[in-house]
Amino acid sequence: MWKPLVLLWLAGICLRLTVLAIPPIIPMIHESLHLSQAQVGALVSLPVLLFSIAAVPGSLLIARFGPAPVLTASVLLVGATSALRGAAFDLPTLFATTFAMGVGIAIMQPALPALVRERLPKRIGLGTAVFSNGLLVGEALSASLTIPYVLPWVGNSWRLSLVAWSIPVFIIALLSWRGFRPNETLRRRGSRLWWPDWRSPLTWRLGFIAGGSSSLYFATNAFLPDYLHRIGHPELVGSALSALNWVQLPASFLLLLFPDRLMFRRWPFIATGALATTAMVGLATGSASWLVFWSGIIGFCTAFVLILTLALPPALVAQDDVPRVSAAMFAIGYLCALVTPILGGLAWDLTGVPWTAFAPAGSFGIVIVALSVGWEFPPARTISST
Repeated sequence: MWKPLVLLWLAGICLRLTVLAIPPIIPMIHESLHLSQAQVGALVSLPVLLFSIAAVPGSLLIARFGPAPVLTASVLLVGATSALRGAAFDLPTLFATTFAMGVGIAIMQPALPALVRERLPKRIGLGTAVFSNGLLVGEALSASLTIPYVLPWVGNSWRLSLVAWSIPVFIIALLSWRGFRPNETLRRRGSRLWWPDWRSPLTWRLGFIAGGSSSLYFATNAFLPDYLHRIGHPELVGSALSALNWVQLPASFLLLLFPDRLMFRRWPFIATGALATTAMVGLATGSASWLVFWSGIIGFCTAFVLILTLALPPALVAQDDVPRVSAAMFAIGYLCALVTPILGGLAWDLTGVPWTAFAPAGSFGIVIVALSVGWEFPPARTISST
């Protein structure tokens, strides 16, 4: 069991490693390519948009070729296109390579739950927690290490820093190719199921719960720095953002330790959804001494709900349905994550009241609770054979 778990964890790192390598070098790219603030915003948002629109085509590839080869090919695509961003000589080439990288990650996302179901059918919760932990570790690595270590190592070149972060992705692609041999029996069977069932209540329930988690995370990241400046506490920006992002890791470790007790149950969704809304209210109305604490609670809740939700497609549907259900969940979820910060920004602009920027995202905690009440899961002992 350890071999697929290690490979899943490494593949999870590739989901965010190259994406979060961009924010630390945004000022350097801005100056080098003479980007406007709108273009900077588009550069950061483009991968999130592709996570939504390219997920369903990824389901088609998985149905045709199987999750193992699709995962390896998409990891290789992510590494190559991320490195090519360092060769971008103008805005169109930078956007083109970022577009291709986003497509690769979007295809990886439904491939991982399908691999968990295929290779670890009796340990779905553990497999999901493992690759989700890799995702969070990948975020932390590139976001935290680029400025103090990678840039000095490459002579403060933003271009070479992107190449440097692509090297481990290439290594992981090689390990994936050698370690995840395609399942010949499943490949011969050749599933034709790839288009999501948009009429299924499960599709939308999963999509909106995942969208709630992502909306809370992305909206808080987007507005927290300006919000703290506006209310007169700019000194808290670094601490609050660190809490928001680093406290996600304890959530993943908790689920790694107790997957059978915490996954495939209704109460963790209800508890974390309610706690996330409470934290957003606390962030908007609390005193300065509590702002970092509430930021950390939001990070914990978003990671917890995300991992719980990622485990559901491989656990609740037939094996052939896992890629298309996962793809639909990502398509809906990341579309919510894209739209919600825009609505929050409009609310702030229209009212002139800073805390209103968090209101659309904060309401998603209530949505998570509402969608979880009355949701019946199969018994834990039978859920992996569904």
